[in-house]
Amino acid sequence: MQFPVQPLLMAPLYSDGICLLRLPLAFTVTEAMEFRSICQTIFQRYPQLQKLSLDFSETTFIDSSGIGALVICRRTCQEHRTQLMLHDVGSQVMMALSMTDLDKVFTIEVADETPSVSATRDVEKQLYTAHPSVTSPAKRGLDIVGAIVGLGLTALIFVPIAIAIKLEDGGPIFFGQIRCSWMGKRFRIWKFRSMVTNAEALKHQIENEVEGPLFKNKNDPRITRIGRFLRKTSLDEFPQFWNVLKGEMSLVGTRPRPPMS
Repeated sequence: MQFPVQPLLMAPLYSDGICLLRLPLAFTVTEAMEFRSICQTIFQRYPQLQKLSLDFSETTFIDSSGIGALVICRRTCQEHRTQLMLHDVGSQVMMALSMTDLDKVFTIEVADETPSVSATRDVEKQLYTAHPSVTSPAKRGLDIVGAIVGLGLTALIFVPIAIAIKLEDGGPIFFGQIRCSWMGKRFRIWKFRSMVTNAEALKHQIENEVEGPLFKNKNDPRITRIGRFLRKTSLDEFPQFWNVLKGEMSLVGTRPRPPMS
């Protein structure tokens, strides 16, 4: 049995409880959206699907959108008790998965390939020049100017916010967390603390209301009183202008995600 042909991804093939889906040459934003739609269709038609096999034999590039789509697919497979298999995974895709620790989460069959030095350099070149905004001097200049202005505003609001946080529970003013930047590069993101001091230890007790690698609960009981105000006004995000100034993140771009464990 075969699905209707899709414009970006090859039509999924189904037989005896196993579905095979071949991924495209580049697995980025547009392809990731279509991939999620196709996965929903697969599970609607075959709720008792035993195995979903993703063929990466032709895929030479994946970005954070593709990685996020894979994480959502894995969660859907877990909900349906379906085995998820990634096979013929090439070097660049494997590099992206390992940088985000997803190589420890997925069942992966690595492609049998021995790339030449020139081929490896081509992959690295593509890896670091995937989008013009990554190396755009104009965009970086805008980030620097915006960060300097933002840090000036942060200095103005720092004292009242610091006093309010200290008066509530006496804990630290800032909260730092490891996030993944371009192609999984790790850095520590900074915020004004909006949760109780042992928030990470209590995380497993809170229901995650969103799909994918992000975590969100509208009525999270770990948020402090001053924290709710900071989040509502987005003032808790102001220390991140320091991350922008250092070049670890940008004023406009994909939200940095925590590494998968």
